Amino acid sequence: MEYIAGALDGGIREARLVPFSALFNLFPRMVRDLARDRSKVVELEIAGGDAKADKRIIEEMKDPLMHLIRNSIDHGLETPEERERAGKPRAGKIRLSAFRTEANIVVEVADDGRGLDVEAIKKTAVKRKMLSEKELEATPPREIENLVFAHGFSTSAFVTDVSGRGIGLDVVRANVEALKGSVQAESKPGVSCVFRVKLPVTLTTARVLLVEAGGGAYAIPMEYVDAALRVAPGDVFHLEGKPAIAPEHRGAVWVAELSDVLGLPKDGEGARPPAAWRPCVILAVGEDKFGVFVDDLLDEQEVVLKVKSGVLKRVRNVSDATILADGEICSVLNPNDMLRTIRKQSATAGPPVGKKPEERKRSVLLVEDSITTRTQEKRILEGGGYEVVTAVNGVDALEKLSRRSFDAVVSDVIMPEMDGLALTTRIRGDKRNKDLPVILVTTLASDEDKKRGLEAGANAYIPKPSFDQKILLETLERLA
Repeated sequence: MEYIAGALDGGIREARLVPFSALFNLFPRMVRDLARDRSKVVELEIAGGDAKADKRIIEEMKDPLMHLIRNSIDHGLETPEERERAGKPRAGKIRLSAFRTEANIVVEVADDGRGLDVEAIKKTAVKRKMLSEKELEATPPREIENLVFAHGFSTSAFVTDVSGRGIGLDVVRANVEALKGSVQAESKPGVSCVFRVKLPVTLTTARVLLVEAGGGAYAIPMEYVDAALRVAPGDVFHLEGKPAIAPEHRGAVWVAELSDVLGLPKDGEGARPPAAWRPCVILAVGEDKFGVFVDDLLDEQEVVLKVKSGVLKRVRNVSDATILADGEICSVLNPNDMLRTIRKQSATAGPPVGKKPEERKRSVLLVEDSITTRTQEKRILEGGGYEVVTAVNGVDALEKLSRRSFDAVVSDVIMPEMDGLALTTRIRGDKRNKDLPVILVTTLASDEDKKRGLEAGANAYIPKPSFDQKILLETLERLA
């Protein structure tokens, strides 16, 4: 039966694969029309159209590739006169290609134009306070080039009505990362520019490395895992103010505690005393590498990726969720986000040193009957620095409120035994908790629903269809 099930699953996945030629064939006419409009001569070369990927990936990659090609025509390639003065052929070339690696599909948009203007990128980065001039001096050229993908980054050289209708390359990155991929730029000034997109072959399953951190299990996609090794405390040094290690044959890489990257609480049952040797997973995002210390390496598995609920539109450092064999919900991590988090962190990794007592954490009672949504919201709140106690319905919540105090309640509305509106009314009728902030997070999104929530005494009403973790945390910060 296991063999039959495996064969059936493989057949279904194979049936979902579509060749890139179905997408690439859309671009020759577009390139011809845009080149004519910009008074340029452009030759488009297509290769690797027989490479296959999940049907959804093919469909969702249309806009990012269109944006990159437009960018190459509008800003990358010179006019015929400029190319002749530079000793180049009058016709500029764009090469659109796809090929399969062991774990990924790689799609490239390459042109033989002027390349990225690194000095313009630096000026914009300083102007937008993304990096200081001192930090730019220590930043490798490749990282500077890839700042063009940062949110809101644009210069007159990157955005026009043709290349993005006022939208920068951050949109390309966001779309690619939504497909669990990554994008990087590689430029040679005056010679060429390559935008390289790495994508998974399928979106329904993934090969992952299961690790333990902060008492919980987390999954890291294997296509990002470069190595797993043990590191002694003496092997950690500081590079540009951040902890780093230098694995043999890999050069220096920044490292951080996975629990710190995910914002997990440092105390509680999951905390462990530091060991003499620590497991460290080295991850590769494009050409960039970094390491995360974990409590344990658990297993390597093929897992089925679960569709995220409406409440989980975007959680930093997490791309998906899966359910393990023991029934535990496990977050699948997003190495692209993790790399950005580590670059921003300045805290040291390794064995902890003596610290001043931390301030008391504010506590939240989370009331939600769905185990999936409850787990997701709990991690969002813990990531925001809150102590979280959960309840499965209004009756359970009242029982917990009778035993201890909380700084706020976050509750669903539709629940068995006692719903969120009845719970809110009961809280407002209790002298001890009449001023306790209550935030309702629910799928009921009509004006009438919101009115009923506020009439029951809720301080805030957040519809799940438009849920954003930032809004929840900002509302809590204001009320709690």
